Amino acid sequence: MFESLSDRLEGIFKKLKGRGLLKEEDVIAALKEIRMALLEADVNFKVVKDFVEKIRERAVGKEVIESITPGQQVVKIVNDGLVDLLGGGHRKINLAANPPTVIMMVGLHGSGKTTTSAKLAHTFKKEGRRPLLVALDTGRPAAIDQLKSLGAQIDVPVHATKPGDDPVAIYPEALKKARLEGRDILILDTAGRLHIDEDLMRQLEDLKKEASPHEILLVADAMPGQDAVNIASSFDERLGLQGVILTKMDGDARGGAALSIVHVTGKPVKFIGVGEKIDFLEPFHPERMASRILGMGDVVTLVEKAQEAVDLEEALKLEDKIKKDRFTFEDLISQIRQIKKMGPLENILSMIPGLGKQLKGVTIDDRAFVKVEAIINSMTMQEKRNYVILNGSRKKRIAAGSGTSVADVNKIIKQHLTMKKMLKKLKGGKGFRMPQFKF
Repeated sequence: MFESLSDRLEGIFKKLKGRGLLKEEDVIAALKEIRMALLEADVNFKVVKDFVEKIRERAVGKEVIESITPGQQVVKIVNDGLVDLLGGGHRKINLAANPPTVIMMVGLHGSGKTTTSAKLAHTFKKEGRRPLLVALDTGRPAAIDQLKSLGAQIDVPVHATKPGDDPVAIYPEALKKARLEGRDILILDTAGRLHIDEDLMRQLEDLKKEASPHEILLVADAMPGQDAVNIASSFDERLGLQGVILTKMDGDARGGAALSIVHVTGKPVKFIGVGEKIDFLEPFHPERMASRILGMGDVVTLVEKAQEAVDLEEALKLEDKIKKDRFTFEDLISQIRQIKKMGPLENILSMIPGLGKQLKGVTIDDRAFVKVEAIINSMTMQEKRNYVILNGSRKKRIAAGSGTSVADVNKIIKQHLTMKKMLKKLKGGKGFRMPQFKF
């Protein structure tokens, strides 16, 4: 999302770092460029004005100008400013002292509210909690069916009644069910509505009075930029939001909503949606997002994702195989599946400091993994464990079985051999260069 902004800021900071001595006019000129970069990223004008003024107050000072590394000092000031702009720190969901915690999800049509409700339930379930989803979008039968389908995927029950029922009247039944079944989280998936639709907004106000939710979360599409900020302000005025979940953060929007919404509404972003899959919902950490915007990666989130995706026992087995030079196609496909659990490949690589710059302009298609898996799955067990026996006729059979070409099969074999050599060097403690895999 922030690729264009990151590139602009990187160019500005590169010029600053290249100067041994910074003059006040150098800093002011850089701040003008930062201002333009933020406005082009669709950040709210007032937010940009306040942000640049705060940076100017700190950066145009004797301590920075006379510093040994003034360019680095300015980068740190901008980083700290971005962290403050994004909310200062991670804000968790406020859990009730006496369960169940009631979370009311609101937003416009098409913002991803129903999917996000299921993603949030999945997140709570992974933490050992017992959520219950409540389908309150009774005006659309498809919405009820969608929530039931998503609930089945994550093994979370869904309380749903007939289309056309009054959402406010449904809530007491859902609460009773939650208490009887020992559910400690109650997620209310309300109907999408325009913030200017008086009747539907009044319905939300009535539901708020009935349910007294501990959290009202706005699910907002990050793509519209300024509109997302205006929508958040309107919903907050009517309902009193406790936070925002920004969806479609993996899209090609310029990022203005994420940088504006906290400052304008005073409400924290609590989660961000980074993909369509059910587990692609991340807690929002301002300091980590600021690091990504400034092109410094996000190693902490990367490690957390790896810990969730990687099975420790399997990792130890793999380590033993690497030591004995027995890395097979079975191991390769196992690693691919674990990587896929961590999220879109492009997002993962962007978290590695410095790597995002090297991959600039390179299109990384997650669907390439499907081709690799299809080829490996078309192999016999013997072929997976011993690539040496893969002669011409076997390759033709594998290509036909996977719907690919012999050239594709040869490419996978070559990449597998490159990886084996890389791991062998790693095992010996020698330096190595990452192979250039072409998916």
